[in-house]
Amino acid sequence: MTVLGDVLKDNREFVENFQGIEMSHHAAKNLVILSCMDCRLIEFLEPASIVGEDAIRSIGAALYNLDANEVLVVGHTDCGMASADADELKEKMIARGIKEEDIAKYDLAEWIGGFDDEEENVRNVVEKIKSHPLIPEVPVHGAIIDIVTGELKVLVDGY
Repeated sequence: MTVLGDVLKDNREFVENFQGIEMSHHAAKNLVILSCMDCRLIEFLEPASIVGEDAIRSIGAALYNLDANEVLVVGHTDCGMASADADELKEKMIARGIKEEDIAKYDLAEWIGGFDDEEENVRNVVEKIKSHPLIPEVPVHGAIIDIVTGELKVLVDGY
């Protein structure tokens, strides 16, 4: 079976046992959560790192349109983006058929957004959100979750 086939099979099983309820699209806890897409986080978070304009826009939408009043940035230990290497990425791209002339149009180090320290990355993302001209003055918190234990450690208390 294909990966998509597995997802659809799992979804059918989920739907059979799901007890749906009508829910508001407004943030029940008035909180926007920005987290990594790492699949291991599903055990710990029901989400909403490197933050770009797309993420900032989503945060703004939640703050302005969905009754959110705070932001929580959640990074995690053992992040695959830590120490991402642009040269290794380029080799992998070429091996998968991406043309070198297309790769040359991008600063791969910036594009991949690697970093050396997970905790420092969370602090940087918090600062980037707080300093964005379209984000109002709201508490922006930063935390890191231990991918093994699930413990959440506050790095930036936005109050």
